[in-house]
Amino acid sequence: MPEFSRGRFRNIMDMNAYLGGFAAAIMKYPSWVMNVVPVDAEKQTLGVIYERGFIGTYQDWCEGFSTYPRTYDLIHAGGLFSIYENRCDVTLILLEMDRILRPEGTVVFRDNVETLTKIQSITNGMKWKSRILDHEKGPFNPEKILLAVKSYWTGPSS
Repeated sequence: MPEFSRGRFRNIMDMNAYLGGFAAAIMKYPSWVMNVVPVDAEKQTLGVIYERGFIGTYQDWCEGFSTYPRTYDLIHAGGLFSIYENRCDVTLILLEMDRILRPEGTVVFRDNVETLTKIQSITNGMKWKSRILDHEKGPFNPEKILLAVKSYWTGPSS
């Protein structure tokens, strides 16, 4: 994403940080990453994230996230919805993402096709622009990427 080198994404959240690999991958860019480890993740890895020198926290994504005073330009949600699909309504997680994402902010979802299709139908209803892309390992990989941009919209004009 060329926007990284231009400084478009300054405040970033990784909603399923695992070991902080996403933050490590973009260290060379002028950005700040909040690494979040879901409380329902298979492994609790926040200690590793701290040892790598990154900031992070635990979060139950079925509940609201305290963001004061920060909003985010980019959210990375790799595999998050597969963790929560049977625990809470994914629409509520998407609404929470909408709340913490700045207008014209971007979300990168990584998950299986069925989950991404469900997410895309909801984000389209939220007036986000989105498209499903092949995984970087090719079209036969079961994991896909959904790139969504929160629209900047106002009420009907008079």
